[in-house]
Amino acid sequence: MLHINAQDKPQRKPASWSISREEMVLVGITMLWGTTFLIVHTAMRTSGALFFVGLRFMVAGAGGLLLFRRTMRDLTRRELGAGALIGFAIFLGYGLQTYGLRTITSSQSAFITALYVPIVPLLQWLVLGRMPHVMSWIGIALAFAGLILLAGPKSGHIGLSPGEMATLLSAVAIAAEIILISRFADGVDSRRVTVVQLLAAGLFSLAAMPLAGERFPAFSPVWLVAGVGLGLASTLIQLAMNWAQKTVSPTRATVIYAGEPVWGGIVGRIAGDRLPAPAMLGGLLILVGVLVSELRGAAGQSAQDRD
Repeated sequence: MLHINAQDKPQRKPASWSISREEMVLVGITMLWGTTFLIVHTAMRTSGALFFVGLRFMVAGAGGLLLFRRTMRDLTRRELGAGALIGFAIFLGYGLQTYGLRTITSSQSAFITALYVPIVPLLQWLVLGRMPHVMSWIGIALAFAGLILLAGPKSGHIGLSPGEMATLLSAVAIAAEIILISRFADGVDSRRVTVVQLLAAGLFSLAAMPLAGERFPAFSPVWLVAGVGLGLASTLIQLAMNWAQKTVSPTRATVIYAGEPVWGGIVGRIAGDRLPAPAMLGGLLILVGVLVSELRGAAGQSAQDRD
């Protein structure tokens, strides 16, 4: 799950009824993102959350270090600091999300995690003083109404379970990660910062294990294949996105990426998740809220591209 690099302007525009090779790659990436919720949910039967997140991001960071070993020689203190701070946000985001997947379904996790999109303008307002656009407020309202329906009324009142609350907090951390990436975008090499943030996220997760009372799990091919596979996939996905978004506009990429919770819900249903009707409606409201919040900004960027 990653955000759009809006600075990449499309070099060619396919017809509205066609889909380019680059867009097909992004669709494939979004489908893979949707499957990760079920993969992690399954891995949590054999591993603790912090160990699994640590393994996943150490592998991803090692893959990036291998690919960009030459440019890593020029790593600066600013890039090291920025990568460590972003890595801490990643550690919180994925650590909480993984913890939540121990007790909630992959479908619930997919939709709740998608709340990071409307949370971004809310955090920008609270931290940076940037008032959200009216469409962002509409997206926030729709998304949180969807969250209430997705959580469902329990014992006569609306409330979030510990797993749902952890996943909601993970969405806040992921939104903070996006703001930090934007904050440090200027004056750093994205490849070096990416490697540092991946390794930092893995190290923070492993270091937090004794603090959380989590022990190293007994060996299982489930957590090994899932952790190493997701780690390597993260490195390859980042490279594929950088290639594809050179020609895909932010608006079209936004629509594609918004399908992540949908794919997560589909995969979860195939695996046996059966969300009740109110929860399905809540997931739909979250998806609409995501699109309303994100497309407003992407549409503005698209208009600039036409000028």
